[in-house]
Amino acid sequence: MTAFRILFLITFSVALLFAPIGQSNYIIYILCSWLIFSISAMGLNLTLGYAGQISLAQAAFMGIGAYVTALLTMAGMHWLVAVFCSISATFLIGLALGYPALRVQHHFLAFVTLAFNALVFLVLRNEEWLTGGSLGLVGIPRPVFGPFDTMKQLPFYYFTVVCFLVTAGAMAWMLHSPWGRAFKALRENPIRANSLGLNTTRMTLLAFAIGSSMAGLAGALQAPLVQFIEPGSFTLILSLKILLMVIVGGSGYFFGPILGAALVVLLPEMLRFTDGYYLIIYALLVLVVMIFSPQGLLGLGRKLLIAMKPRKERGDLKQGAQL
Repeated sequence: MTAFRILFLITFSVALLFAPIGQSNYIIYILCSWLIFSISAMGLNLTLGYAGQISLAQAAFMGIGAYVTALLTMAGMHWLVAVFCSISATFLIGLALGYPALRVQHHFLAFVTLAFNALVFLVLRNEEWLTGGSLGLVGIPRPVFGPFDTMKQLPFYYFTVVCFLVTAGAMAWMLHSPWGRAFKALRENPIRANSLGLNTTRMTLLAFAIGSSMAGLAGALQAPLVQFIEPGSFTLILSLKILLMVIVGGSGYFFGPILGAALVVLLPEMLRFTDGYYLIIYALLVLVVMIFSPQGLLGLGRKLLIAMKPRKERGDLKQGAQL
């Protein structure tokens, strides 16, 4: 890891610690939402950006994680036990869905996961005896760790920061492990990876299941943040929103989904001073990014960095590891 990256990580971590100081509860809520959606987007980035498979079920896995956590904590179980159950459930469901779904690659997989998202929404809405139906679940407790109570917004924000940093650290470790190199090989050339003895089906399935479990963790954080969940919060629109975060930020880049989540979650709030025009401006900005840089903002930054280097150094940069 270069000195620049270490300095960037330190600066980023310090910024997270001081970002909510002096802010209103609403701004702190928005910051929490950004971190939670960043976790979910990182999971989708593993599936899409590294394993090269399109999934439109990220919202469904967030919903499963949210409802499992809500039901268990409302029954008196501690959040740590509930989140373990949520992550385990979404990982196993990801395996169960991924095994048959990965027989139909790429856009066919997208249709399978889209159908699964619709199925989960219908189950959450119709099984009122368990999920509360369209009325949802109200009064979801926030976690308590001895003297540290997250009932207020600021303590919950720092709790979310810890979850985010632990998840990001685990993701960074995995991407620099042999698993990460296998995922990148799947994305670049599946046929060559298979010829070298890599079990492409098993590795793709593993990436899909891990990405699903990260969405389950995001849902387990979303439920106590809002303290109310209902099926309409986990529709296809949310899956498309998470997909937008990954693509706009930069698919296949570690910081891509984090940057994309900031753009999708924070930018509309920053543009509210334009009154009724902020959604139009936001949509135009997203269109401009997609037209001029299909690889996302980090992809655009990398192109500019390569263009500014002398010709003899460009080849080394192109072969370098992505951010």
